[in-house]
Amino acid sequence: MRNAENPDSGLAAAFEECRGMLLGLCYRLTGIAADADEILQETFTRALERPPRRDDLAWQPWLVRVATNLSLDLLRARKRRSDPCWLPSPIETADPDARDESPAGAAPGPETRYELLEHVSFAYLVALETLSPRARAALLLRELLDYSVEEAAATLGISEANLRVLHHRARRTLEASGASERRPAKAVRNRTRVALERFMSCLVRQDASGLESLLAESVTTIADGGGEFNALRRPLVGRRRVVVFHLRTAKRRMPSSRFEIRWANGMPAVMIQTPHPYPRQGPRVLLRCELDGRGRIREIHSVLAPRKLAAVRFDLL
Repeated sequence: MRNAENPDSGLAAAFEECRGMLLGLCYRLTGIAADADEILQETFTRALERPPRRDDLAWQPWLVRVATNLSLDLLRARKRRSDPCWLPSPIETADPDARDESPAGAAPGPETRYELLEHVSFAYLVALETLSPRARAALLLRELLDYSVEEAAATLGISEANLRVLHHRARRTLEASGASERRPAKAVRNRTRVALERFMSCLVRQDASGLESLLAESVTTIADGGGEFNALRRPLVGRRRVVVFHLRTAKRRMPSSRFEIRWANGMPAVMIQTPHPYPRQGPRVLLRCELDGRGRIREIHSVLAPRKLAAVRFDLL
């Protein structure tokens, strides 16, 4: 219920209570931490300037509706630009193996699901980008916020039948991709870290044969420069082509760069920093990978866009 004596005080309290949940929703919807932060602030501003007419309702559903609609507006604009090398924004996280694990069999509560963004896997964000904006919102309202069909349909302003169809199709698409929101098991995290260490070692030594042995035959590499730095215009597919691309890139970058393996979205990732980059060469790069069932690298992602690296520390120099 609202605080009738001081509406602004009631809003501030409600917003603080919902902040983690709204940030988690917007990050999953947009895939970019900086966009999620801005949408969060715009949601609060709108609540102050143009609050809902009825003052007998709780704030949370209204805040969710505003944040969702702002996110959908951003997604529609992004779809019109359609960048084939778009990648999500990584969030640097703590080493998951250095933290206390939840008791066996304990299910995470709503606060944990909403507020701990390191539980949002990068692969899950990539998979969400293949969905239409409304399908993505339908999925997250139902599965992240645990909204009923009626509540989710009302939030999106569509019929319940349409909501069910959108949710079903989105769930089917995600299942086909194999992506999960939760971080992979410890064994997968360890294999990924070893693969990245070997990958970087091969780049430094310009070891083509060693690099080939790490990659799946149909490996894909994507580099997102956000239009500010030189990067691939489209995904590059095939072991030999990927090897040549990364060796050439490393030959120009590695002699003056420093790198370190840290954690992003609960998985190992390489932070690379170059003190004196060439023109149009990104000074900071986050490089990560996905492994196939045989432990070979099947996808390589390089994020260079500064806006997408806002939630990552680069203090290597």
